[in-house]
Amino acid sequence: MYKILSKRMLTPVTKLFEVEAPLVAQKAQPGQFVIVRIRPEGERIPLTVADFSPERGAVTIIVQEVGKTTQMMGRLKEGDCILDFLGPLGRPAEIRGSGSVVCVGGGFGVAPIFPIARALYRRGVSVTSIIGARTRELVILEEEVKAVSHRLFVTTDDGSYARRGLVTDVLQELIEAKDPIDEVIAIGPMVMMRAVAETTRPYGIKTFVSMDPIMVDGTGMCGACRVEVGGKTRFACVDGPIFDAHQVDFALAQKRGKMYAAEQQRAMAEPGPCGGAGGSPCH
Repeated sequence: MYKILSKRMLTPVTKLFEVEAPLVAQKAQPGQFVIVRIRPEGERIPLTVADFSPERGAVTIIVQEVGKTTQMMGRLKEGDCILDFLGPLGRPAEIRGSGSVVCVGGGFGVAPIFPIARALYRRGVSVTSIIGARTRELVILEEEVKAVSHRLFVTTDDGSYARRGLVTDVLQELIEAKDPIDEVIAIGPMVMMRAVAETTRPYGIKTFVSMDPIMVDGTGMCGACRVEVGGKTRFACVDGPIFDAHQVDFALAQKRGKMYAAEQQRAMAEPGPCGGAGGSPCH
């Protein structure tokens, strides 16, 4: 059992949890993830490591309530325990030691882009961060990302905060202004990562994305997380989750991501383990 040390609401549907997991905290690196299960009969879900403190033995995860399990997690409180907290899993991000990198975080993707930006910043890399969300109330970790960036641009789709538009609008302007960009790292919704890849492709700018497909065991055994990269099948849990964006078959990845939409809808309609539509695990 893994105790929740603290909980913070970032948006109405996005919660930050600091979890007591000393062994995971000792080994975690930017770009990796954990697999979490909150009750014996529940599903296993992958969550990116948003922060980690070996000194405190704590790992930070951020949960966006988009399905039944994440809604149940959102109801957990400080002092509650998570049943399983497996990790760190996946290959860490490759952190270069020089040059200029643009970190792009869309919506929930700002959480995993933060530790990568921080690692780059600490190594002396020039970091430009672009973060975006649909609306003002969904912008997360702005101050945290700002603290580890030499420049920060914030966009909202509806213009309710900062600049109106998409993260790719800013990226395109930086490219056209001939800003020195050695690498772009983008994490967020599949459609956003695909758009970033297409924005940088004509200019030959090295671009990486973090894939978040359906996942079960996280060790390469089940094959559920397979993605096609460079015409070859790769498993996001052991070969990734970070891949060359210009080699990813996004169309196939988006199609696979919708495979269990009907099952998810049925699960959302079923009574929760403690009655009602969800709630904390029974004790």
